[in-house]
This record gives sequence, C-alpha cells and structure tokens, in this order.
Amino acid sequence: MSEHTLLNPKKIKKNDSKIMRAWAVYDWANSVYSLVITSTIFPIYYSAITTAYQKNEYISSTGEWIKVPVRNSVKIFGSSYHPDAVYGYSLTVSFFIVVLLSPILSSLADTIGNKKSFMQFFCYLGATSCMGLAMFVNMHTIFLGLLFSIMASIGFWGSLVFYNSFLPDIATPDRQDALSAKGYVYGYIGSVLLVVICLLLIQVVAQTLRQALLFTRISFLLTGAWWFGFSYYTFKYLPKFGNVEKDLPKDLVLLNFNNFFKDHKKEGGFLSVLKDNIWFYTEIGKESFRELYKVGKRLFHTSNLKYFLASFFFYSVGMQTIFLMATLFGKSEINLPQNKLIITLLLIQIEAIIGAVLFSKLSKKIGNKNVISISIVLWIIACVFAFFIKKESRYVELEFYSIAAIIGLVMGGLQSISRSTYSKLLPEDGMENTTYFSFYDVLEKIAIILGTFIFATLIDKFNNMRYAALSMVVFFVLGLFFIRFLKKTFKS
Repeated sequence: MSEHTLLNPKKIKKNDSKIMRAWAVYDWANSVYSLVITSTIFPIYYSAITTAYQKNEYISSTGEWIKVPVRNSVKIFGSSYHPDAVYGYSLTVSFFIVVLLSPILSSLADTIGNKKSFMQFFCYLGATSCMGLAMFVNMHTIFLGLLFSIMASIGFWGSLVFYNSFLPDIATPDRQDALSAKGYVYGYIGSVLLVVICLLLIQVVAQTLRQALLFTRISFLLTGAWWFGFSYYTFKYLPKFGNVEKDLPKDLVLLNFNNFFKDHKKEGGFLSVLKDNIWFYTEIGKESFRELYKVGKRLFHTSNLKYFLASFFFYSVGMQTIFLMATLFGKSEINLPQNKLIITLLLIQIEAIIGAVLFSKLSKKIGNKNVISISIVLWIIACVFAFFIKKESRYVELEFYSIAAIIGLVMGGLQSISRSTYSKLLPEDGMENTTYFSFYDVLEKIAIILGTFIFATLIDKFNNMRYAALSMVVFFVLGLFFIRFLKKTFKS
C-alpha cells in the first residue's frame, strides 16, 4: 500500500481556520442523518408503519385505560420476527458491510492519494439513500425501506472513516479536543434545526394522518438534500491529502463510471484494462487487511493504545447500540406519545451540545481518562434505570425523561472525547492516519455489530427491550475496567 503513495502531511498547514471550519461543517451536513433517520423521525415512522392497530389496555395501578400498539410481524424465509428485531438486524447487516469495506477503501484512498474523493462517494451514497426512504410507504415496501436504511447507514459511517482521519492532519494535538467538540456542536445544532423544520411540516402544516405520512417522507428527501448541500462547503475547502507516485492501473475503470464508455484500444482493449483493475483491487483488498492486522498489532503493543482501544470497544457496544435503538425503546416499550418522544429527543440533542463542550473543558482539568470514566458510570446508571422502567408506572414519563437527561449529557461528550483521545495517542505527523482511523472505525463497527445483534436477539426472545438494555451494562463495566489502566490523562 504505502510504496505506491508519497504522503507529506507537512504540505497541509495545521490549525488553518478555514480548513478546520470546513471540516467541522461536515458534522453540520451529515448529522441530520443521525437525528432524522437514526434517532427520531424514521424510527417513529417505521414503528407506525409496522403497527397493525392500537388496543385498549387497563392499568390497575393508575386506574386508566391506555392505547397499546399491536405490531405486525415481519416474515423472513418463512419465519416471523418482531419488527423492532428486524430493524436491529438490518443495522447489524449495514455495519458488517462497513467493516468489510472500510479497510479496503482506506487502503485505496492512501494508494490513489485522495481520501477526500472516497469521503465524497460515501457522503453522496448516504444522502441519496436518505431520499430513497421516501419510497417506503407500507408493509409491502418494508424491505425496500430497510434496504435504503442499510445503504444510508453505510454511506454515513463509511464517510466518517475518512472524515475522522483528517483530524490529526489538520490540527495539532492541543487543538484536537476543541475541534472535535466543535464538529459535534455544529452537528447537533444543524440536525436540531432540520428536525424542527420537519416537525412543523408533519405536525403543523399536515392536517390529516395521510398528509402527516406524506410530509414525513418529504422529511427524508429534505435530509438527503441537506446532507448533499452543506457538504459542498466541506469538499470545497478540505484539502486533497496525498500524491500518487506510480504503479496504478492503466485506467481505473471501476472507480470512474465514465471510463466504461471510453475507447481502451491504446491500453490493449477493455478486457485488458479490466483485468489490470481486477488484479489491482484484489491486491489492494489483500494488502488492506494485512495492513489493518499489522496496524492493530502495532497499536495493541503500545500500552496506552491497548487499554484505550479495549475500553473503547466495550463501551461502544453499549453506547452506540442504545443510541441506535433508543427511539424504538421510547415508542415500543414506554408507549410515549410521538410529540413527547420527539421533543425529548430534541432536548437530548441540545443537552448533548452542552455535554460536548462541557466534557472538552472538563478534560483540561481532570484529564480525558477521568472524563471517559465518569461518562461510562453515567451510562451504567441509565441502563439499570431503563431495565426497571415500566409503562404501567404512574411516573413512567418522568422516569423516561430522567434516563434521557443522563444519555443526553454523556452522548456528545463521550463520542467527542473518545475521538480526540485516540487522535492524541497516535504518533504525531503519522504517515498512516487513514489506516489508523480505519482501525478505530472498524473496531467501533464490530462493537455495533455485536451490540445490535445481542439487542435484536433479546428483543425477539423476551418480546421487550428491557433485558436488552440491561445486557449493555456488562460492556460498560468492561469499558470502565480497561480505561482505568490508561496512564495518560491528557490534561492541557
């Protein structure tokens, strides 16, 4: 991989305000996927579409009648599954694909010398797939909706492999905490703004249920358009990192759709060019996983990186899984009304902005290690609390809001501080930042695969999410155990 590429990080001026702003703006552009598609509108829409009818249920503890949704099962290969479990499994599939693609693509980016182009490809894949969700209209099109959901997830997480790897390229270690937090703040503000616009369409402009469903699908179109539009600023100013030296195929037809229609006679014909391409990509694929293994081995031989990555893996199992399934928990397990659920999720995003900034400042006083430890403890409290919450309780809404408050505080902070901590632990001016961050992202995606699979399996087994939420405590405890071995605290 590296022999084909001449990389010189010093060509990029670090701490350039325009470049750092352009980098952070991508969080503003793509975070609408996280909030609209992952956290709020799409999960609620998915729950509504997969609900057969509402039944009345008497709660003796409160003396009230409540409406409880009866869900349609989803048949796959003749077997019936809980729709929320199917949604969880679809997330597992999407992250499995990302795990397979990330090492190859980061290797290609280093070899061809322009990781920005790969970031653009996944950005456009994700944005287009968000728009495609508008074609999910009923149970007959559920697999089409899940397909676009998988592709949007691949686009989002695939682009982050390259996006995150720019952080040590464009900022010095003393600026990385603040820049990482700035990106998350931009993302939370932008995503909240779009959700407010979507909610006005769905709950104010729409006069009937049919119109509400239509405007919900329009929201998916707006999400894709937002992602497309604002990413233009990022790609305009973010520099191309790396220069191709030699030894590339005659014509990269598989990376350039237009090249399929070119005359390749000078290169021995189309079949000859295709053969060179197949050989090239096969070698890149083999080399990428070999390189990933070498990088992982090298990282785990470094004491601090070993303990950080072990901790990161385990707490990511819990953190990312709960983040991905939280809305369905509120809708299916708590039966929280749609308007209250969305408002709660919006408040979580606003609180996450505060958390990202607060944790960045707190890390300067007590160090990244202690900030991460505090975050993990709060996650454990939230999971245990979620297990004991029941929709029959008189105070169920207040209990859910309390859990949401804890999650909102630590969600943005832990994500931001994890990214910057890893960046600080890497060799300064390293020549393989994309590969390092590819390993980081692959490790996170494997954690999500494990977490979503366990979560979905427990939903299908117990027909509720409470045991699934409790199971995440095990992973948070392991994450807390390993982070305490980290010797550096990174006070600055």
